[in-house]
Amino acid sequence: MNYEDDMRIDETALDMECLDQADLAMKYVRIYADIKTEVEEKEEELKVIRSELIAEANEDPVKCCGKDKPNAADIEAYYRTHKDHQEAKRELIKLNHELILAEHAKNEVGFTRKAMLEGLITLHGQQYFAGPKVPRDLSYEAKIWHDRKKVNRGVGSKLKRTK
Repeated sequence: MNYEDDMRIDETALDMECLDQADLAMKYVRIYADIKTEVEEKEEELKVIRSELIAEANEDPVKCCGKDKPNAADIEAYYRTHKDHQEAKRELIKLNHELILAEHAKNEVGFTRKAMLEGLITLHGQQYFAGPKVPRDLSYEAKIWHDRKKVNRGVGSKLKRTK
């Protein structure tokens, strides 16, 4: 995610920014959905680890819990302190952190950036900005705009999100 750059609005190209807004919003929806899927997968993995450790404690309670008949608290203490469970839990916490960031980025791009574009367009309509004397060729401008965005996406795709 290159959130700061994506939120930046080029006030000299409001038409291009408006054309690009839907694609940008969908980009962040996809990022959010991908991380949400990772969180759900990690939650299931954590449940499997917990189940396996509980089964292990029930099969050999003396080795795992130090008692012939451990109670629920003994078994819970066993799986919660096991390194596999702790590692999976840490990964889940990190993924939840990423999910929160992605959700807020998605909402800000979808709502705040859109509202800022609408506000800037209103200001432009009130001649707040000094406009060009010659109308712009939108098809030419769109090609340049999308070529620049493609280069930026190419660079962004080379940067991998840490897992």
